[in-house]
Amino acid sequence: MRGRSGRGASVSSNGKEANGKQRVSRSAAGFVNGDAGKHGGGVPDPKEFRYNKELRRLQIELVKLQEWIRHEGMRVVVLFEGRDAAGKGGAIKRITESLNPRICRVVALGTPTEREKSQWYFQRYVSHLPAAGEMVLFDRSWYNRAGVERVMGFCTEAQYQEFMHSCPEFERMLIRSGIVLVKYWFSVSDEEQERRFRERIENPTKRWKISPMDLESRRHWADYSRAKDEMFAMTDTRQAPWFVVDADNKKRARLNVIHHLLSRIEYREIQPEKLKLPDLDRRKYTRPPIHEQNFVPAVY
Repeated sequence: MRGRSGRGASVSSNGKEANGKQRVSRSAAGFVNGDAGKHGGGVPDPKEFRYNKELRRLQIELVKLQEWIRHEGMRVVVLFEGRDAAGKGGAIKRITESLNPRICRVVALGTPTEREKSQWYFQRYVSHLPAAGEMVLFDRSWYNRAGVERVMGFCTEAQYQEFMHSCPEFERMLIRSGIVLVKYWFSVSDEEQERRFRERIENPTKRWKISPMDLESRRHWADYSRAKDEMFAMTDTRQAPWFVVDADNKKRARLNVIHHLLSRIEYREIQPEKLKLPDLDRRKYTRPPIHEQNFVPAVY
């Protein structure tokens, strides 16, 4: 058996080191030590460093915006629309990962129920609108009617025409009520969308992201393009304009959309009150025997 100065410790037949600690796999060790990924050798990627640094700066600003929304009792709604695999979910994730989920909520509704289909079309979305001090991000929204429902025949022509006439007035009503409404359309090229679809098919951690409806949409590419053009013609209004995000580069798109969102809402930093961490009072507590507890194995 080699000592500490040796190149490695001996390993028993059950996969444990001689000192009783469980052996850590190469992949686990790399995770702990912070492998540099594609660059290898511990050399950081300069572009990745700049992206993470700027993302961190913008996320700190998002926290300031969140506190301002809470303090002022604002109601903010942000819509994320666009082609399949355009990067909406990734942008939403970067916006929310540093925010309080009680203040910033994500709404991603599934297929409407039979009861919801019989309601006023906007009704199921209205129930998710923010109260005072909240921001709601819609991962797809009421614009489903102008997109997938229109193209795939899930609504009648009369329902579609009613939506196109009602939607601008509905959004003006929201704005008149004091809601801040921001609408983003994520635009991705055909070549990049196909690359992302193939990646989703081949990557087991992303396979769930692609659905039969996504595959069927490829047969209706031109129909979706015309539907988007018609939707913009009717709903790109002065009060509630569409903002197009060039999403071929996902990281740039995330930074750009966060930067733009911050610019759409006037906010000021609210200085938090100074906190002092009190000492722990252990006098009235006796810890139970630690060997009676079940621990997660220390693999990493």
